[in-house]
Amino acid sequence: MNPVIQRRVQLGLLVVGITITAMAFSLVAGCFKNDSAIEESKATVMAEVVSVDALHAAVDFQTPDGSFHSPRFGLLYPTELSEGQRISVEYAAYNPDLARPTGRTAMLSIIPGLSVAIVGWVVVGLLMVGVAEFSRRRNRRTAETADSSEPGSSDADAPDTPATADHPGEATDEESVSPR
Repeated sequence: MNPVIQRRVQLGLLVVGITITAMAFSLVAGCFKNDSAIEESKATVMAEVVSVDALHAAVDFQTPDGSFHSPRFGLLYPTELSEGQRISVEYAAYNPDLARPTGRTAMLSIIPGLSVAIVGWVVVGLLMVGVAEFSRRRNRRTAETADSSEPGSSDADAPDTPATADHPGEATDEESVSPR
C-alpha cells in the first residue's frame, strides 16, 4: 500500500476514535447537566410506568398543579423497570419532560460512556494494526516479485557444473579412458 494512503487511512481512523471518545464524554456530560437541572428545581411525585423497552421507559405522572405529564423521551436511567410499576420520580419543576427515577443519578452513565470509548479505541487500534500489517505484507510481496524478475537473478546465469556433481557414482567419458 502506498505510504501516503496508509497514513491517510490511519489518520481517518484516528479521527473516528477521537469522535467516538468525544461522543462518549458528551453523553456523560449531558447526563450530569440534566441532573444539575433537576437538582436546581427538584420536585418528586409518584408515576406509573406505561411501557418499557431496552432503552426507554415511558411514565405518566400528575404534577401538583393538576396537569398530567409523560416525558417525550421517557425517563433518564430507565433500567430495571417493568410495565405497570409505580415508582417515585424526580423531575425539574420548570420542565417536567426532564425526569428520572428517585435515587438514580448521572453516576450510572460513567460506565457505559467509558465502555463505549474503550471499545471504540480497541476497534480503531485493531483496524490501524490491520492496515499496517496489510501494507507490510503487500510491500514484502511486491519486493519479492521485483527481486525475482530482475535480470541476472535467474537460474540460466548459474555457472555450468559437471555432470558428475549431480550423480557422484557416474564417471565421465574422460575418466573411463584414462589408465590407472
